[in-house]
Amino acid sequence: MPRRKTMTLPVLALRGLMVFPHMVLHFDVGRPKSVAALEQAMMTNQQIFLVAQKDMEVEDPGRDDLYQVGTVAAIKQVMNLPGDSLRVLVEGVQRAVLTKMPQQEPYMTGGLTLVYDDEDDSDMETQGLVRAVREYFEEYVKTSQRVTQETVESVLDVTDGGSLSDLIAANVLTNLEDRQQILSAVDVKDRMEKLCGILARETELVGVEKQVQARIKKQIEKNQKDYYLREQIKAIQTELGDTEANDVEELRDKMEKTPLNEEARQKCEKEIERLSRMAPGTPEIGVSRTYIEWILDLPWGKTTEDNLDLKRARKILAEDHYGLEKVKERIVEYLAVLKMKKDMRGPILCFVGPPGVGKTSIVKCIARAVGREFVQMSLGGVRDEAEIRGHRRTYIGAIPGRIVASLKQAGTMNPVFLFDEIDKMSNDFRGDPASAMLEVLDSAQNNAFRDHYMELPIDLSKVMFITTANSVDTIPAPLLDRMEVIEVPSYTEEEKLQIAKRHLLPRQVAEHGLQPGSVKIADKVMRSLIEGYTREAGVRTLERTVAKVVRKSVVTMLDDGVEKVNVTPTVLKEYLGAARFTREMPEKEPRVGVVNGLAYTTVGGELLEIECATMPGKGSLQLTGQLGDVMKESAEAAFSWVRAHSTMLGLKDDFYKDRDIHIHVPEGAVPKDGPSAGVTMTTALVSTLTGIPVRQDVAMTGEITLRGRVLPIGGLKEKSLAAFRAGIKTLVIPKENEKDLEDIPPHVLDTFTVVRAEQIEDVLKTALSRMPAEEK
Repeated sequence: MPRRKTMTLPVLALRGLMVFPHMVLHFDVGRPKSVAALEQAMMTNQQIFLVAQKDMEVEDPGRDDLYQVGTVAAIKQVMNLPGDSLRVLVEGVQRAVLTKMPQQEPYMTGGLTLVYDDEDDSDMETQGLVRAVREYFEEYVKTSQRVTQETVESVLDVTDGGSLSDLIAANVLTNLEDRQQILSAVDVKDRMEKLCGILARETELVGVEKQVQARIKKQIEKNQKDYYLREQIKAIQTELGDTEANDVEELRDKMEKTPLNEEARQKCEKEIERLSRMAPGTPEIGVSRTYIEWILDLPWGKTTEDNLDLKRARKILAEDHYGLEKVKERIVEYLAVLKMKKDMRGPILCFVGPPGVGKTSIVKCIARAVGREFVQMSLGGVRDEAEIRGHRRTYIGAIPGRIVASLKQAGTMNPVFLFDEIDKMSNDFRGDPASAMLEVLDSAQNNAFRDHYMELPIDLSKVMFITTANSVDTIPAPLLDRMEVIEVPSYTEEEKLQIAKRHLLPRQVAEHGLQPGSVKIADKVMRSLIEGYTREAGVRTLERTVAKVVRKSVVTMLDDGVEKVNVTPTVLKEYLGAARFTREMPEKEPRVGVVNGLAYTTVGGELLEIECATMPGKGSLQLTGQLGDVMKESAEAAFSWVRAHSTMLGLKDDFYKDRDIHIHVPEGAVPKDGPSAGVTMTTALVSTLTGIPVRQDVAMTGEITLRGRVLPIGGLKEKSLAAFRAGIKTLVIPKENEKDLEDIPPHVLDTFTVVRAEQIEDVLKTALSRMPAEEK
């Protein structure tokens, strides 16, 4: 164990430096406490305790801010400096441990325990450690080449381990914590072991540092060489009048400023290097430069910030579109979730509905509401896969696909991207574009979409893809499975009226250079215009008709010298002629064999008056009215049910053998198909065969099975609106369609008595004037 002795001395805290025993050092003293401690030491025995601070930033250190082990030093010289500072020269005398601090003002004093090195030079372990320290020191000197020859000779002259360790630590180690670690080691063997570890680590670090420096130097030399050669080439090409070199440099500068991904940067660098080596006039120069420009023109890393204000989004969506509640609700949901989770992938939506209901225009409104750029690609008639993915660069005149081109056009990586008429795509020998769309519209893999021309991973995950279609029947099942389908139903008459009043008429008045309110059309007249001159699910024809009325009004204003025109029913007929369409209104009195059915067409719901007649014959069933296969099978199923239940209906078992049955569905020129007329045909057959009249204020829809079950159908909202327009009082629907009643406007639903049928008997009880008597 080292010998120990106690004493009390003034304490001076050091910042960023340290004094070892036998070490001579000069430093400046400026803090008041330090100056006071130094002056007190000079007045006594000229000895002071020097100890390092743990944190150099602390201005007024206390006991806890100082290391425990320091050095007792003898003051050799003190010089006054300008500004109340002193420069002092000290020599380290002895290691000491700070055990207490009895005084902190006006200067610190410390109770110290002096530590003396007790070293046995004959001890084999000590001798081995001394030799190890010397070897590690020599290795460090050889590797780093930072130690002066004078220091090396001083170290090699020292023989005892304690002094050797202190000398090396004082002259070689630069890290304050490493030096404090050696100073704090009061045991000589422990001190030498720690020094060996530190020297070994420093030697390894120096080796790594040299390798890094060598690599950097080599790279710098290569860059300088490349720059020098490039400048020479540039000078030569300038003399020759060649401008290609300037173009290459511009491309290289642009590449450095563009945040490309790793693969894109590598390909761009390779292509620019290839371009720089091409001889002037080479045809390949244009191809190569075009490819580089396509890479650099894409909006890498550029996105527009989404406007997540839900109130503003609702307001914008309501400005130009009336109805379409499901679409608006879905967009507001997306914005709400995006507000909570910033890195959400863009949705992939498919708006399905008849033409003219506003599918395309609502997408433009969505882009405006979200605050994104809008790009559109029409897929109608697209039959070439290269339209989507681009052509491979091996072909002459190859260009990227429309998706990459649209991203360049948008200028951001997160636009609203509309694929219009996705159900109109087809395929041929050039490929199947629908299959190429599978990757684009799959949120799990479109973060690395590869265009055939670009051959780079392009992140499409932030794009909001929206597609439109008139029907999902022609969309391939794998593609349809990747999209969230939102039905956009046809407009009701009430919705068309509101759209015409709020949007179409004001827009046409403005487009024809008139003042707002110059053309007035009352609600009653607008309803007559909608019912008599348009028959569509959307409002395109309605807008054209309104535009025609406005044009006629402009002529009237100029001819008559008036500023306003009020369109009355008489004026409407004068402008547009006789009504083009008339609604089929049901007869008031019950009739045999005539039943009101309901159909869903591309222009909305329609009332179908199905007729049935019998005549002497051989038992054949004749169907007319341009019926499709499904509708013909429904008629056959209805006839089979009647035959199977002839006894219950009061008919003979062989009633069909000596008569023919004819079912006709007007209008004959309009094609019709679908299973929803099954219950209507059954009712017509029963009425005709039994002679029981059918109530004409009843309309029905539903598919029938051979067991007489009534199955659910689609388009209930449109069918109920057709029944409402026709003045129907009782509506018969399949019981399983009860859930769809909530989609029907309340003012329409309140006019009906709704009968929910599970079996055909429920339909017959409602529709027939009376139930047939059972055959005995």
